[in-house]
Amino acid sequence: MDVPTPARIPLLAGLLGLVLTVANQFSAAGADPALQRAGVLASLLAVVLMLVGLLWTRVEPEAAARAELQGREGLELAEALPEPLRRELAWGSTMLLTATPAATVLLLWGSVPLLRRGRLAATVFEPGAICRRCLERDQTISLVDLRLYPGRAEFESLLPGLPSVLVQPLGASGLLLLGGWSARCFSRSDLAWVEGWSRRLTDEWAPALDAAVVAVAPDAAAPEND
Repeated sequence: MDVPTPARIPLLAGLLGLVLTVANQFSAAGADPALQRAGVLASLLAVVLMLVGLLWTRVEPEAAARAELQGREGLELAEALPEPLRRELAWGSTMLLTATPAATVLLLWGSVPLLRRGRLAATVFEPGAICRRCLERDQTISLVDLRLYPGRAEFESLLPGLPSVLVQPLGASGLLLLGGWSARCFSRSDLAWVEGWSRRLTDEWAPALDAAVVAVAPDAAAPEND
């Protein structure tokens, strides 16, 4: 792990001070009590400097490496969407891709994909157990490192090799999914962006989204008959 420059200064200063203190003690002509006390204090100060450097590396951890994600760059909007809704989805997805470390954005409404943008996979995404749990609990699910989750195969069709995924519920009707470029890449401010646009969609655009699903996939919106 590369140590950041601000942390190197106290680390090197503490190590140099400790080495000089030990060398001074061994080169002294006699075991003078005052010299011993000074050596102990100097050693403690050197150790404290080294601890400060180590703590600094924890405060400023090394950023996770950006993954080499496959897939073509593009924007896909469902047909028959009204023009105001198309502009809203285009604006919102642009903000998420530029203001957050998202590599791909997918909007599902009633299990119908209305928007895909960013890096696009060749497969159609099918919501699985994690997405259903997100809707049932009406809570955001952030999978910070997909390598650690046994259910990561659910998101292979979103984009193969994604390091992290954010699943945001849109009421009881839809899901907003973001795939990140690296592990642990979504911050609190990114979550605020996602939640803010999600509220805008559910509060202001829910009727238009319902109508869009009926126009795009009427069979998906129709109730099942026994």
